[in-house]
Order: sequence, then structure tokens, then C-alpha cells
Amino acid sequence: MALQTGENEQALRKILDMTRLISIVILMIHFYYYCYEAFIEWGLTNNFSDRILSNIYKTGLFSSFNKSKLIALGFLAISLLGSKGKKDEKLTFKTAFAYLFTGLLIYFFSYLALLVKIKITESAVVYIAITSIGFLLVLSGGTLLSRFIKNKLNNKDIFNRENETFPQEERLLQNEYSINLPAQYRLKNKIRSSWINIINPFRATIVLGTPGSGKSYFVIRHVITQHIQKGFTMFVYDFKFDDLSKIAYNTWLKYRHRYSESSRFFTINFDDLARSHRCNPLEPSAMTDITDAAESARTILMGLNREWIKRQGDFFVESPINFLTAVIWFLKKYKDGEFCTLPHVIELMQVDYDSLFTLLRTEKEIEVLINPFVNAYLNDVMEQLEGQIASAKVAMARLSSPQLYYVLSGNDFNLDINNPEDPKIVCMGNNPRKIQIYGAVLSLYVSRLIKQVNKKGKLKSSLVFDEFPTIYLNNIDSLIATARSNKVSTCLGIQDFSQLRKDYGREQADVIMNITGNIIAGQVTGDTAKQLSERFGKIMQDRESYSINSGDTSINRSKQLEAAVPASKISALSSGEFVGTVADDPDCKIELKAFHCEIINDHVALEKEQNGYKDIEVIRKLANGMVQRNYLQIKQDIQDIIQSEMERVLKDPAMSHVMIKK
Repeated sequence: MALQTGENEQALRKILDMTRLISIVILMIHFYYYCYEAFIEWGLTNNFSDRILSNIYKTGLFSSFNKSKLIALGFLAISLLGSKGKKDEKLTFKTAFAYLFTGLLIYFFSYLALLVKIKITESAVVYIAITSIGFLLVLSGGTLLSRFIKNKLNNKDIFNRENETFPQEERLLQNEYSINLPAQYRLKNKIRSSWINIINPFRATIVLGTPGSGKSYFVIRHVITQHIQKGFTMFVYDFKFDDLSKIAYNTWLKYRHRYSESSRFFTINFDDLARSHRCNPLEPSAMTDITDAAESARTILMGLNREWIKRQGDFFVESPINFLTAVIWFLKKYKDGEFCTLPHVIELMQVDYDSLFTLLRTEKEIEVLINPFVNAYLNDVMEQLEGQIASAKVAMARLSSPQLYYVLSGNDFNLDINNPEDPKIVCMGNNPRKIQIYGAVLSLYVSRLIKQVNKKGKLKSSLVFDEFPTIYLNNIDSLIATARSNKVSTCLGIQDFSQLRKDYGREQADVIMNITGNIIAGQVTGDTAKQLSERFGKIMQDRESYSINSGDTSINRSKQLEAAVPASKISALSSGEFVGTVADDPDCKIELKAFHCEIINDHVALEKEQNGYKDIEVIRKLANGMVQRNYLQIKQDIQDIIQSEMERVLKDPAMSHVMIKK
């Protein structure tokens, strides 16, 4: 295409000026013909002009009154079509059309002035004046139209929603492990159906969202129900007991036939002991060496003192852990672990130093752990000793209650939920008003459970954690990294990434987020939204811009890579609306892994199903005083252990060196 030159523009301008002049000349001839008598009186006629008018008449120009006016108007319109006025962004069609409509009315109805019974010269002046005004108004309206910007940008989509849409997975991809969530999404200006296919839940799933974003209702409940339908053994950490536990219990009742006959359902609930089973997290048969005791000690103390998580390695953090490890391992070895329970550990820690150190020194395996404490005690370095031990004793003393002792000292079930010979579904409930106490105990349960679950040769299992940061798991990153080969699915519910950083420390929180394969995020803000936006990547988006000069408008269109889901959009998601990415398998590739959609729940059916749920059954009726008697019995057990061991040491001369006396 040839470039436009200055000569082209100048020639076009001359043609337009000539066309407009022709229009004016035709209108003047019209005035001369129809107001001829007035022109005679004004002395503006002669033979030459009359001969020209006669020749023009023969062309048929004056065959009707408005014919010449229409031709003049046509030439004016032609001249306006090619004109380029100074562009104005604020101009609207309404103003231009007002001029045009008014001008046309005046232009064509001006003939009424010729019908008025006044002097011919006066009526001619009035007619010519009114017609000229109408002509000028039409000219002004046309000029305004030339200043109007025809190619304005599309301002209907002011939030760029349609431009930020992208194709998503519309196929339903299922296997024996998958979680499939029906959804709908927007592609340009159309609503399309889609599926969120978590075909490999063993690569872990994180569900993010502020309170009320729909984490539990739209995602976590379906993880529970669909995995139970597929025969998974399951552990559910129910932060607001019994919201999720009731779903798990009733789904298990419905699909119980898909499990072996030995499958059972268990709950741990410290508030309603009649509906709680009893379980010993320090079951001696599950602790094969002293490292298991050390891991349990670290978990319980980190759960009670969250600020210690960021200070691991400090002397006054590691010392209490070593001390608690020694106490746990002593009870594990004493009479084959008959008294190896957390309540017995708590009570033994409160014994006076003479008796406690004497007892602990009788066990050779823990001698290296307790020697620093014994030396500090014998050298009368009490300030250091209290700093090492008192922090553990004070923290553990907060767990001393009859209700906790009752649940923690029983053996209704073991934590190996995916044992092929004894499959289980276990739900453990917390209480938002007692997070710090219950959370520490539940952390110990979960830590021991993970140790037993993440082994080869077991059944497929699903671990679901609602409000995951309210408990502490020291090796959750190792679980996520290694659980895939052992068919262990992990689902973590988190409100915000900053919450995970606060409770687990920045380094471990980053590891958890970065090694997770499946992410489903509702409304989150701040750094979490930015990090997710970067994780979802960029898509090619259309961009438009325009510039205005004195005579024309320039439109520029381009394509740019921009964020598929900007952080601002993640911060403004509605309840039930989620963004995220899913992981695939080598044998089931998913090209469209990212999604931004609304998960579809059948609210009526879910409400009907929920109304038909049975309450978790009462496990046992507790007689008055039974819990208190158990509490006192544990205290008595410790006194009996001290008495019998002290007598044994005193009677055996070979053990006299272990006796501590100040």
C-alpha cells in the first residue's frame, strides 16, 4: 500500500473545497430562480444571467421545489465525508445529530416563508436567511461528526475480565485415586463447563482461602467423600469438630461394603469423652528405637511452644527435648512399656530430681542424654538446670487434666490406619477455644500416625488436615516428598501462606508450598496472591492503544504475555470461585493444568444429604468418677514405679553408683 503524502492530502482538500463550493453555487442558483421577482426589484438581474438560468432550467434542476435543495445538500454531504476535523474525545453523537436534525428541519421548511403574504422582497430575505441558517447548521453538524473518534477502544470490559480468560480442562479424567470437581469457567464472553481433575493426589494438595471462601464446603468435603467411595483408609484432622467427622462417618456407613469386614471408624475428641475412643500415641510397639522417642518429644514440645520452631538448634530448645526423650524412652523400656503413655511421662517429669535422675540412670541407653542434667544438678548449677528442664516441665504440666489423661492412656486402636489386616478411618477433633493444648497433643498423634502410615506394602490412604497450621508436624515436607510411592494422599487446608510461615518458619513453609503438586486457592491476598499469580504463569493477551492528533486517530493493536490470573483477581474471588494448578501422571497427561473457575455444588442435594446424617454414635457410657479414678491411678503408677525402682537400687550394691543424693 502506498504511503500517504502531503501532495495527496492537499489534492483531496482541494477536491472537497470544490465540492462544497458547488453545493453553495447550486443553493445560490436556487435562491435566484425561486426569488427572481425580488432580485428584479433589487436590480440584480441581467440578460447574461437570465440566459444561463434558462439553460440550467432545461436540465430539470427546477422540476420541483426541493430538487435543487437536495442536490445542494448532496454535494455538501460529499464534501463532509472526506473532511478531517480536529478530533475531540468528549464529543458525542448526540450533539452532532442535534445540529443536523435542527438544520434539516429549518432547511426544508423554510419554504413556508414564501407563503406568507408580505412584500416579495421581505419574504425572499426571510426565506434566504432561514435556508442559509439551516444549511450552516447541517454544515456544522457534519463537521462535528468528522471530529468524532470512530475507533474508540472497547470500554465495556473495564476490568479486563474477558481478556484474562483462557482455555481450561473440560474432560472428566478419572482413575482409582482421582478427585474430580465439576466446575464452570468463562472463555471470552461464554460460560463453559469444566472439571478440576486431581488425578494424582499422592503429589499432595494444598487448599488455600480466607475464612468463608469455601475451602471445606467446595473442596475438602469432596476429597473426603470421593476417597472413601474409592476405598481409601483415612485420617481427618477436624479443626471444628465434628463438621468433617460427621461427613466422613456417614460416607463410611454408606460405602462400608467397599472395605474389608474388619474396617472400623474411630474418633478422638477431648470434649465429649462418651463419643471418643482412647488411643496411646506413645504405643511402645510402634517405637522401634530412641529416635522415635526423640521425634515424639520434639513434636509435643514444638506444639506447646510454637516460638521454638524458629529456634531449633538452640541450647535451651534442644536440652528440654533431650530430657523429654530420656523420660519417654525410660518408660518404653520399663516393663516392656507397660506404663509408656503420655500421662505417665507428664507425671514422671514432675518427680523430684533425686528420685528422677536415679530412675533415669538405671537405663543405659539414655545415660548420654541425662548426664548433662545430672552433672549440672550435682555441681549445684541450678539456674542452668532449671533453664534446661523447667521449660519442658511447665509446658507439659499444661496437659495435666483428667480428660486428656483418660483419652491418652487407652488402647482402643493403633495408629496404623492403612494396615491391610485392620483398615481404619480415624477422625481427630480440635476445639478453636483450646487450640494450644489440644493442638500439641494432636500433633503428637499425627506425627506418630505418619510414621506408621508412610511405609511400603500398606493400603492406599488419605490424610486430610483442615486448618493445618494449628498443629505442628516436624517432617511434613518429607511426607509429601516420599508419600507418592507409598500411596499416601495428603490434603492441607490453609487460610494464607503467611499463616504457615508464622507457625512453621519461612524456610519450611516455602518447602511445603514449593513441593506440593496440586494447588486450589480461593480468595487470598498479599504475598500469597502474588506468589500464586506467578505460579499460574502468563498467557497471550490482546492490547489496544490509540493516539489523537489534529486530523486523525491512530489505533495500535498488539499481543503481550500477561499474568493469566493477576494477584488483584485472586484477592477478589467470590466464595466457591477458585484458581489453581493440578499435577498429572505420565500415563495421563493434562495439557491445561491451570484453572480459574467456579466449582459447582448441588446445594439442594447436599443439604438434603446433610439433614439425613446420623450423629457419631456413643462409644461408651462413663460412670461418674471413672475419669477421675483413671487420673489418680496414673499418678499412683508413677509413685509405685519410683518406690519399686528405688528399693531395687538400694538392695543391689552393683547399682549404688546410679543413686543421686544431695
